[in-house]
Amino acid sequence: MNVNWYPGHMAKAKRLISEDLRLIDIVLEIRDARIPISSANPDFDDIFASKARIVFLNKSDLANPSHTEDWINWFSREGIKAIPVNSLDPKAIGRARKIIINTAETFHKRILEKRGMRKTIRGMVVGIPNVGKSAFINGIAGGKKAKTGNKPGVTRAKQWIRINPYLELLDTPGLLWPRLDQKVTALNLAYTRTIKEEILDIEEIAYNFLEIAKVRFPNELVSRYGDLDMALKGHEILEEICIGKAWVQAGGIADHSRGASHVLDDFQQGRLGRITLEVPPKI
Repeated sequence: MNVNWYPGHMAKAKRLISEDLRLIDIVLEIRDARIPISSANPDFDDIFASKARIVFLNKSDLANPSHTEDWINWFSREGIKAIPVNSLDPKAIGRARKIIINTAETFHKRILEKRGMRKTIRGMVVGIPNVGKSAFINGIAGGKKAKTGNKPGVTRAKQWIRINPYLELLDTPGLLWPRLDQKVTALNLAYTRTIKEEILDIEEIAYNFLEIAKVRFPNELVSRYGDLDMALKGHEILEEICIGKAWVQAGGIADHSRGASHVLDDFQQGRLGRITLEVPPKI
C-alpha cells in the first residue's frame, strides 16, 4: 500500500522548522507509544542531528506497559532519552514537565557559567500528525495554549508558548514524509489515525488490522466481539463481527464499512485493551 499525503503546508512547515533550528536548544519529539518506530519521521534524525533530543512516548495509557518499558530500554541503548507519557493525565504530564524543566535548567546553568548571562531556553516540540503534540504542550503549559483535535493536521502554524520566565516551547505542525512506501509503516499510521481517513480504504485497513489481531491479541478480540474463528481471513472475521453485532444492511448483508469503522475506533480508543503494535528490534 503506497500512501501519498504531503499537503503544501507540510512542505512549508519543514522549511520553517529548519530555519528556526538556530533558535532551539532542545528538541522534544512526540511519538505514539503503540508504534514508536512508525510514528517517527525519518527526516528528523538528519534535521535534529546537532540538537539535544528527548523522545516522549505519548498515549502510553493505550500501549502495553511491558512493551513500553522495553522501548525505553531500547532507546537508552541507542543513546536517546525516552519518557512514557499520557498527555491527558495530570500526574504523567507533571512528571514530563519536571523532566523538561530540569533539562532546560541544565542548559541554563551551562550558558550562565560560559557566557555569564541568563538566557531563556527554547524547546521545539515536533512529531507526525495526531501523536498529541498540542495536547502535550497544553499539559506542560497548564492550560489550552495550542489547538488540539483527534485528527491529523490541526496545528498549521508555529506557536511560541512560555512555560516559565526561562523556558519557551515552540509548537509545530505535524510532519509526515512525502511518500510512505513501506506497507507496514503505512498501515500502522492508518490504524492509529495518523493519516487522514478520507484518503484510505477503511475496509482494507480493518482487514489488515484483523489479520494482525487474530495472531497478536486474539483474546482481546473475543472479549470485545464474542467468539470468532481465528482461522478465517481478516475480511471473514470482520464479516463475523458485523453479523454478531447486527451491523447489517438490508437483506441481512454485513455492513463492512460500518464494522471497519467500529473496529478501528475500538483500537484507537483503547476499548480492545492496551495494545502495542511494534516491539523493539532485537540486538
